Amino acid sequence: MSIPKTYNPKETEDKWYQYWLDKKFFRSVPDDREPYTIVIPPPNVTGVLHMGHMLNNTIQDVLIRRARMQGKNACWVAGTDHASIATEAKVVASLKERGIEKKDVSREEFMSHAYEWKDKYGGIILKQLEKLGASCDWDRTRFTMEDDMSEAVIDTFIHLYKKGWIYRGIRMVNWDPKGKTAVSDEEVIRKEVNQKLYYIKYQVSGDKNQEPRTKNQDLGTGDVAQDYIVIATTRPETIMADTAICINPNDPRYTHLRGQKILIPLVGREIPVIEDEYVDMEFGTGCLKVTPAHDLNDYELGVKHKLPVIDILNDDGSLNEKAVILVGEDRFAARKKIVLMLEEQGFIEKVEEYKSQVGFSERTDAAIEPKLSLQWFCKMSEMSGPALDYVLNGEVKLIPEKFINTYRHWMENVKDWCISRQLWWGQRIPAWYNEKGEWVVAKTEAEAQAEFSIQFPESPKGGLRQDDDVVDTWFSSWLWPISVFDGFKDPDNADINYYYPTNDLVTAPEILFFWVARMIMAGHEFRGEAPFKNVYLTGIVRDKQGRKMSKSLGNSPDPIDLIDKYGADGVRVGMLLCSPAGNDLMFDESYCEQGRNFANKIWNAFRLVKGFEVDPNLPNTNQQAIDWFESAFSQALNEIEENYKQYRLSEALMGIYKLVWDDFCAWYLEMIKPTYQQPIDAETHGITIQYFERILKLLHPLMPFLTEELWHDELFGQRAELDCCIVAPYPTATRLDNGLLQDIQMVKQVVSEIRNIRNVKQISPKEALEVEIKANSSINYKNYVTIISKLANISRAGFVNDKVHGAASFIAGTDEFFVPLANNVDAAAEKERLSKELDYLKGFLKSVDAKLSNERFVQNANATVVENERRKKEDAMSKIKMLEEGLASLEL
Repeated sequence: MSIPKTYNPKETEDKWYQYWLDKKFFRSVPDDREPYTIVIPPPNVTGVLHMGHMLNNTIQDVLIRRARMQGKNACWVAGTDHASIATEAKVVASLKERGIEKKDVSREEFMSHAYEWKDKYGGIILKQLEKLGASCDWDRTRFTMEDDMSEAVIDTFIHLYKKGWIYRGIRMVNWDPKGKTAVSDEEVIRKEVNQKLYYIKYQVSGDKNQEPRTKNQDLGTGDVAQDYIVIATTRPETIMADTAICINPNDPRYTHLRGQKILIPLVGREIPVIEDEYVDMEFGTGCLKVTPAHDLNDYELGVKHKLPVIDILNDDGSLNEKAVILVGEDRFAARKKIVLMLEEQGFIEKVEEYKSQVGFSERTDAAIEPKLSLQWFCKMSEMSGPALDYVLNGEVKLIPEKFINTYRHWMENVKDWCISRQLWWGQRIPAWYNEKGEWVVAKTEAEAQAEFSIQFPESPKGGLRQDDDVVDTWFSSWLWPISVFDGFKDPDNADINYYYPTNDLVTAPEILFFWVARMIMAGHEFRGEAPFKNVYLTGIVRDKQGRKMSKSLGNSPDPIDLIDKYGADGVRVGMLLCSPAGNDLMFDESYCEQGRNFANKIWNAFRLVKGFEVDPNLPNTNQQAIDWFESAFSQALNEIEENYKQYRLSEALMGIYKLVWDDFCAWYLEMIKPTYQQPIDAETHGITIQYFERILKLLHPLMPFLTEELWHDELFGQRAELDCCIVAPYPTATRLDNGLLQDIQMVKQVVSEIRNIRNVKQISPKEALEVEIKANSSINYKNYVTIISKLANISRAGFVNDKVHGAASFIAGTDEFFVPLANNVDAAAEKERLSKELDYLKGFLKSVDAKLSNERFVQNANATVVENERRKKEDAMSKIKMLEEGLASLEL
């Protein structure tokens, strides 16, 4: 059977993916093998594949496929997260397109619409992962809102509440006015924003009955020098919520204000002057307006000084009746109008351009509003200690280790977790209220009624309503490694006992705290051990200019388009080529092109081997090449496996890339390739086929489709239906002859130098040359004359004791080589070439001498390093001597 001239991924990918599915190669059930388990970071059910997913899931698939080939019971659990805020926003938008407002439907009707939307769109990203080649056990796919997983969330809530770790209270939270819900600190994206700093005049109240200034009374022209103070703020729309003016007690500029009252512009309400060293005397004017309802720091200052709290904003960010003016206006529209009003009445002293960090909702991109709100909270301090210990004592390894300090900082400064969300899509909080506002926590209404009878025996029976809020999405996903194996529903089932704890978690650093750390907390609390052993933290995918990829910048390619263009294998290789662990990935589409070219290189090499004509009567004359590649493969495999163990996947890929492209294709195949239209001996051909099979196995975790396609070619004989590359035994190192490796490395240098002479002299590769060898080292070049002659087209290789005059020359190691070129030698050009090489070596020797003459370096550096520098010096001196002799010979 002939093989097509070029590799066409579209003809192979769907075919083999379906074959793997049909033969249940991804399926895992507990057995006697060592388990290897990964749980997918569940993508949002609203999501589609982006470049971050592409990187993350490529890495997971490489790890799971490699483990499967190593004979482990590989289980990769897939699933999606219900993503409360994002999904509810999608459903609300979908209803609006149909002329339906959320407020006009019941909760039950809304949930019906939400599940309808989820069933229609929720599986898109998982189908896209199939295009990438993800070998998940799809039979185990989970969804965080399915019944069993939701029940686990409710049971967890009740468990922690009974322990006193969940409580209800009024706290300052991050409020998303667009989503109309609280969000966690981790769901707030800080962005630098161009703003204006408004310097507003606040009138000092001489008498509590004094009227505020009117429109035409300019505070700046008063006859009393200190009848106003100036406050700098970026948020003039909140002045109606001010409850004090704060000065630093050490600031001599404002000592006259102690005990005074201040009038709020426009509304004329009187507020006190308070003193606190919290105020930065250098910022703005050194005076601070205190607005406890709309700033976290102001809130804490207000608690300290027992200030009232005036919340002037509705849940949607519009001004309410407590604002007195501009009621119903959006906060940003109100800002513009209030500035005009302040200017008209002479309350604005000046306006400056100002840059500051502003928080935005990760899900809706609305500017976050600090807001006092009655919410449910989970205490973190009790759980953070054990979760920190797991990482510090190495039971959970963070890769790379640089993230340990970040993790430690977070865990040592942990705050209580706001777990309630003002949404309908999600697990509803199991709290029940009676008409008097009393409440209990219970799983069902019947259980709640029984609990009321115990806690509030005097309260009327019946009439209970459940809390309207749902729990934070992360309150379900922190249970993921346990709940996917039904560890809450059935804590002693076969799956949880076999697969838990899992092995590797692959995720992004930005969710290290609010997902990874919380999973460790949950694992300790509910299973008594961490949920995974290793956490591989990927970097952020950026463009080649270093910008984070985003739709708004238009710099993020569609992963499916990339797969269509370069093939899944090409894209997988492209992603990993530029993906060092923990460091950002500077993506360029050219990497995917390089991946596709690599696939084509392998395909063409296979066509070459398959196209050899075989003569069973020929003797094997390629044993040196065969022995060398055996050692080269073993050496490369050892290095590749060490990189895998250290989770240096990019380096592992580069090791494979070099082995295949350079060692196998560029050197080994050229060493054993018969001359044009001549056959190859059967032994060499058979061994080469074995080598190719081992290469396919080594490549499979990275390039599953190409390798499976070639694996089933007739060149390897008839395969049984389950004899597939996906489950082939992963290769192991065999013979390793370091001496042979070193010798062939020198032979490769010699061949390259001779080829370079051809290029410089423009001599045809078809024209045979002679070479004279002056061997100064222990290498026996007579053993390698056949290889050198074949690869460099040498008709005769001689051995001399003296230099050959009038020949092109070069040095390999300490050995000297002379290529007689008769009239082809340009003495002047050769002198120039040797002189440049001599100048370089003299400069190199000077730098080495500088190191060795530095006593501090010699005394403090590792002995091996010092000895290496001394060897460099000896080698350079030897080569300089040879070059000087070569130059002298050209003068003769």
